[in-house]
Amino acid sequence: MAKTSAEFEKAFIDTAKEKTGRSLKDWLIFLKATGMDKRNTVMDMLKSEHGLNHMQAQLLTGIFLNNGQPVYMNEGSLLDLQFEKSPAFRPLFDELTAFIGKAFPDAQLIPKKTYLSFTATREFAAVNVKTGELRLGLDLGDHPFGEKVQQAKLSGPMPRISHMVVLKQAGDLDDSFRSLLQQSYQRCHQK
Repeated sequence: MAKTSAEFEKAFIDTAKEKTGRSLKDWLIFLKATGMDKRNTVMDMLKSEHGLNHMQAQLLTGIFLNNGQPVYMNEGSLLDLQFEKSPAFRPLFDELTAFIGKAFPDAQLIPKKTYLSFTATREFAAVNVKTGELRLGLDLGDHPFGEKVQQAKLSGPMPRISHMVVLKQAGDLDDSFRSLLQQSYQRCHQK
């Protein structure tokens, strides 16, 4: 089974001194002293001046810019961060999560850095929280695009998440929505 982002982050934290020459605490002290606060600037400096590989630089930068706290190991934090700019949509997302949990008991919510993933065997739905809406991405194959079912415009999920439905209120979770979700779930479970 592939490692999760949380597992990569934990492995980095546990072996930072051995693999980079400094403990996580020492790196955080060093980075704070640089005064840098831009993701790309910090990452470039870590790679070019300190020999960290891309993943090490990315994980360390993420932790540094997250006030020294792990980013991926705390899924609750990742979930909360998604709603930082649009807290009014958290209740709708919670309804969506309950709706999916009832319809697909084997489904699992996995918060990611840029989106929220619903998986069972594979990812069958993904959510981006935007100002004024939730964008729910689905794997619908060659299902036609229209006013309700649009071409996916999400950041983060895999390319097979091809379509999206915009959710703005609980009433959007209707029978037609349930049918689309069922289609995506079934496509992800075909052999």
